[in-house]
Amino acid sequence: MADKNHWHPAFVGATEWELKKNKKDLVFESEHYLNKEPLRVDMLIVKKTPDVVIENEIGKIFKGHNLIEFKGYDDSFSIDDYYKVVGYACIYKSLGKHVNEIPAEDVTITVMRNSYPLKLEKLLKKKGIYFEERYPGIYYITGNVMFDMQFIVTSRLGKEKHNVLRILRKNAERSDVEKFILEAKLAKDKDDLQNIDAVLQVSVAANRDLYEEIRKEDDMCQALRDLMSDEIEKEVEEGRRAGQKDAIVDNIKKMMKNLQISAVQAMNALEIPVSEQSKYIALL
Repeated sequence: MADKNHWHPAFVGATEWELKKNKKDLVFESEHYLNKEPLRVDMLIVKKTPDVVIENEIGKIFKGHNLIEFKGYDDSFSIDDYYKVVGYACIYKSLGKHVNEIPAEDVTITVMRNSYPLKLEKLLKKKGIYFEERYPGIYYITGNVMFDMQFIVTSRLGKEKHNVLRILRKNAERSDVEKFILEAKLAKDKDDLQNIDAVLQVSVAANRDLYEEIRKEDDMCQALRDLMSDEIEKEVEEGRRAGQKDAIVDNIKKMMKNLQISAVQAMNALEIPVSEQSKYIALL
């Protein structure tokens, strides 16, 4: 559970960053609840107008209602996970205010994961379901499917267009990190800056040695200082102190374990301001 919550805010931020050119055309909802029970998808993206053209490759498949599922670096994606996300789409489709308000043809599913699901591909192939690479690292799932669906392998995405998703993994490539830092430095929009902050927290935590090397270079170091808040800067400098946790982080973990709730729910119960929650999630 901790790993899931650790990566989730960064993937949300990265996805919004990827689609920032169409930000005015889309509605982004993180952790969209499918009903009153704790059943939710990681992200819902709704098109404001049906005919809008999404510029980014990851959004080419998008229709009116688009469900996104993120997987952390070490998370698997099994045949059961496949049917779970399809089930999410079925539930979402069924929750319209009147019959067939949300047509199945207007719903898509996107799964993001670091590595290619070879075992899943073999199992689905037996059922007449196939993976077709439409763009580098972006595979459309075709054949005997209920909804249009794509599987995004972040480690295989093109370097020129998708460095923000490529750095959300362990052993990120230096060129991807440096390119993202230089691009992000130009951002002025408040939402973009928050997304950058969330991405960097996770990328730094997963690649501390790489960021330490980058910080030794004057130009890159200054760019990092311009992007990173004081809290993240402090985390980078002290990040190698294994096992160092404050009382708040311990309380969050205890509540998550004892009450079987998410990190966000635990932090809300502890009345931790939303503006401060991301730094604690990075430490879980």
